[in-house]
Amino acid sequence: MQKRRRFKQTTSLEERLAEEARRLREEAKLLPHGPAREETLRRARQAETGSHMSEWLTSPGLRPPE
Repeated sequence: MQKRRRFKQTTSLEERLAEEARRLREEAKLLPHGPAREETLRRARQAETGSHMSEWLTSPGLRPPE
């Protein structure tokens, strides 16, 4: 049986997603208008949304239903 390769993340999921969104937006600035640029911007928006959702789900104000 193979052993799983595990490694410790040094940054939080929110930080990694936010950095990916920034990187994708910078990449999109260099692309000409068209489908490739729109796809890159869509991926950036998805990363930002994922970051916000993760922050919301781990926030202390979120309580389980009673």
